[in-house]
Amino acid sequence: MCGIVGFTGTKPVKDFLLEGLHNLEYRGYDSAGIALLLDDNSLFIKKRSGAVDVLEDALHETDMPAQTGIGHTRWATHGAPSEINAHPHFNADKSLALVHNGIIENSYVLRESLEAEGYHFVSETDTEVIVHLLDKVYKEREDGDLLQALIDVSKVLEGSYAIVLLSSEHPGELFAVRNGSPLVLAKHDDGAYIASDVIALVSRVKHVITMDNNEFAHLKKDGSVHVYNDKKEELEHIIQELDVNHIPLDNGEYPDFMLKEMNEQPDVIERLGQDRFDAGSIRLDGLNLSDEEIKNTDKIFIVACGTSYHASLLAKNYIENLAGIPVEVAVASEFANQHVLVTDHTLCIIVTQSGETADTLAAARKIKDLGARVFAITNVLGSTAARESDGVIYTKAGPEVSVAATKTFVAQIVAVFFLALFFAEKNGRLSSEEVLSHLKDIQDLSVKLGEVLSKQEDYEKGSRFFAQAHSALFIGRSLNYPIASEGALKLKEISYLHAEAYPAGEIKHGPFALLEPGFPVVVVIPHDDTRAKTLSNIKEIRARGAVVLAVATQGDAEVEENADFVFWVPSVPPLLTPLISVIPLQILARKVALDRGQNVDRPRNLAKSVTVE
Repeated sequence: MCGIVGFTGTKPVKDFLLEGLHNLEYRGYDSAGIALLLDDNSLFIKKRSGAVDVLEDALHETDMPAQTGIGHTRWATHGAPSEINAHPHFNADKSLALVHNGIIENSYVLRESLEAEGYHFVSETDTEVIVHLLDKVYKEREDGDLLQALIDVSKVLEGSYAIVLLSSEHPGELFAVRNGSPLVLAKHDDGAYIASDVIALVSRVKHVITMDNNEFAHLKKDGSVHVYNDKKEELEHIIQELDVNHIPLDNGEYPDFMLKEMNEQPDVIERLGQDRFDAGSIRLDGLNLSDEEIKNTDKIFIVACGTSYHASLLAKNYIENLAGIPVEVAVASEFANQHVLVTDHTLCIIVTQSGETADTLAAARKIKDLGARVFAITNVLGSTAARESDGVIYTKAGPEVSVAATKTFVAQIVAVFFLALFFAEKNGRLSSEEVLSHLKDIQDLSVKLGEVLSKQEDYEKGSRFFAQAHSALFIGRSLNYPIASEGALKLKEISYLHAEAYPAGEIKHGPFALLEPGFPVVVVIPHDDTRAKTLSNIKEIRARGAVVLAVATQGDAEVEENADFVFWVPSVPPLLTPLISVIPLQILARKVALDRGQNVDRPRNLAKSVTVE
């Protein structure tokens, strides 16, 4: 969480910082600020509570020729969203300013120690502890080595962090450290760049360097970038080329990024399905598993958070049914406290859109330490998840700016389905012809998703009813339950309407008490082998006076007769119903949120990438 951007070079920095912060705002939008190194080597700092637009308005008439600066857009952890708690934070004489992403877990102890030495704190943040500690360590040195001071301070800090530092005593230079929270660097003719995400840099550079954990960077205005370990030994890094064609800088003709990204889902499926079948076998480039290892696999752990967890529940169903391998799905944040039993033939799969989700990475490291191999399904090339795993499947959805996941969820479903087919073919449960048939079904889906997305006006009446509700229940069976869970999550994320998902067969064990006249219930009921029992649930719900909105297969007259509202979807093969059923629930969530006057791209208290535990 939080967005970091910085530059030092030969041209004015203010406009770039604001541009970068706008592009990073999906990572946090509680407050924003910048620090600039002026021509007289003093630091100019401006911070505002609220969105980046508020900061930009405050700087509108400020002419700053500064060529070195840092910026930050915040998702609050320690301390409420406010101007005082906004970054950058600085020391007493404003000779140091820094921005920080992450959580310093021992900040309270460090703060007490610094206060005892006379340091005065003005904010509630853990970040201010870092800048005062740096001030102390740096001033105790006689050699003016700020990089070494940063290395020394990092050895005291506990937690995850990405820090970028600006000093009035080191004009034209930036210093940084990465430990758990992402940072990328770029060299260019006009200077050196740094950011927490490539989306901040895409308009300026074509190549980036991704920092690894416990690495330190020194950026200079001549464009040079130097990366060191904690022994101050310079390191070499692979330079990655950016795929600028798939990095959005604006929402184009769409009113919001969420709608834009929802409408990109047919293209995502089509792109993922290309070139997956070669020489009679399914291809999963980057998954470094031999046929023998797959045949000997006795268990798979799948670990994820949020929307990725719902995709993982589908993965369990697909892998167990198609490949016959036992699968256990765990919420990553609970995995740290779970007693995990592994053998030499156990695999772990982590599912994470950003590849930087702290809880998921911690779970992967835990199971790797136990001797299991770890594989990642992620959307971000070169992410921590990709680099630390034994193999990776990229979902190729392109950057997703809206906080609520849409196209990346669909991409994850396709990826885990491919994974199930891969395992099933390798262990002999499916023939090559059967795998090819499934792949063709996937390719046919893109057109059908487009059909659903083109009829969003059909959902107006049902959506308006939900906009007046105070709570809602989502139900489904088997493959439809994870989709009901995702629908409930989307609704609460962006409309702030409470929603809860339940397996349809479980609603008599408690949730029935919620039912009363007018209470809304969403039922995911495509035409599959669970339809008959779920239809009985609809009748029971209607008998209590509750209002049913069904997601059903086109032409199902019995569902239409028993539901108050129906969101129709085309018929698809049973295993692929999640991919078509989730689309109406995304549309519902967005329309309800808009009817309730909410910002669908930037829901309160949430951020896209959760890089702290």
